[in-house]
Amino acid sequence: MENLMDKIVSLTKRRGFVFLSSEIYGGFSSCYDYGPLGVEMKNNIKKLWWDEMTKMHDNIVGLDASILMSPKIWEASGHLTAGFADELVECKKCHHRFRKDFLEKNKCPDCNGELTEPRKFNLMMKTFIGPVEDEKNIAYLRAETCQGIYVNFKNVMNSMRLKIPFGIAQIGKSFRNEITPKDFIYRTREFEQMEMQWFCRPEEADKFFDYWKNERINWYLNLGIKKENLRARETPKEELAHYARKAFDIEYNFPFGWKEIEGVHNRGDWDLSNHSKHSGENLNYFDEKEKKYFYPYIIETSVGVERSLFAFLCDSYEEIIGGRTKTTEAKKEKEIVLKLDKKLAPIKVAVFPLVKNNEKIIQKSKEVYKMLKTDFVCFYDENDSIGRRYRRQDECGTPFDITIDFESLEKDDVTVRDRDTMNQERIGISKLKPFLEEKLKK
Repeated sequence: MENLMDKIVSLTKRRGFVFLSSEIYGGFSSCYDYGPLGVEMKNNIKKLWWDEMTKMHDNIVGLDASILMSPKIWEASGHLTAGFADELVECKKCHHRFRKDFLEKNKCPDCNGELTEPRKFNLMMKTFIGPVEDEKNIAYLRAETCQGIYVNFKNVMNSMRLKIPFGIAQIGKSFRNEITPKDFIYRTREFEQMEMQWFCRPEEADKFFDYWKNERINWYLNLGIKKENLRARETPKEELAHYARKAFDIEYNFPFGWKEIEGVHNRGDWDLSNHSKHSGENLNYFDEKEKKYFYPYIIETSVGVERSLFAFLCDSYEEIIGGRTKTTEAKKEKEIVLKLDKKLAPIKVAVFPLVKNNEKIIQKSKEVYKMLKTDFVCFYDENDSIGRRYRRQDECGTPFDITIDFESLEKDDVTVRDRDTMNQERIGISKLKPFLEEKLKK
């Protein structure tokens, strides 16, 4: 769709999904704030992922590791070496800096000036612990959540009495000092990850790799992503990270092309063996049947929260030229609908009084709203015409709109409008909660 990127950016600000950070001060590059609808949708994504991992699969437990960790962890993992670095070039004319691999030609994309030779630029964000800012007090904001899982492998296994295969799941913030962040919320310096590390016997690693790749693809499809917009691309051997034995990127067809939203990796035994070597703590596993020690292999699934949110928004965005309703007024307009899966929708139910100049209808509407808001994320609106209110909620992705009218005062019922079909049906107020619960499960 032409200019879909611009339309998504406009919609997310207009409807309270995403705002530019520090906007009243001119913005802060590559940082974004998530508004009332954005934070609800992010929470929905995280809960759906967490429930999928910890409730729908056996032997997966949770962890919330610290963002600040010993710098020795990042030395052991290779993040402080040239391995975790991008090649940076600078324009000799305008002095703008770019990632070399993002450039289509060897000229500055801003002024066509000559570029310097590339140099390595480490992506770790540095800070200091304590009152003195010197080399002894350097610490780092974590660049990924998985290292906190690896160094807690033994703690989790022993405290929960786990036997392999088992997984450890974690959701949390990560930070990377990207040279050229771009594409709205796709590539930013601060982002949230949902990662699961599956520990298994080496001989079972290929089996579990295929299993988790298929499970993760199905998760997106079950939440409404169109099959034609999703693909799994195997990483060529020459592009594999130093720790990876095999890797697949689950990619989405964004307005700017096919890009990764999740990675599935066979990391082998590199992480546990490497942290054992650097820390002196033995992180191997004792097999009671075979009476031997070995380092488990790790199958990793790593999801970007913001990237998946972005994909869900793009995939659900629809424009209807002339409008969906049959009125003359609506036919002159373009209507926008976010056909989000009901489980992802930030607002589940909107409540409207048909008119705002009738106290009894207003009172009844607020009673219905208060009744529902403890069980569902609800929105109350009495401004503008009922048609405009419907269209606003369509843009927010709200599955159901409830209207209280004059008939409601007589029969104690309401009209429920379905976002996707636009069908309306009368439901008694006493039956409204179970009706919505059933509808929102589907």
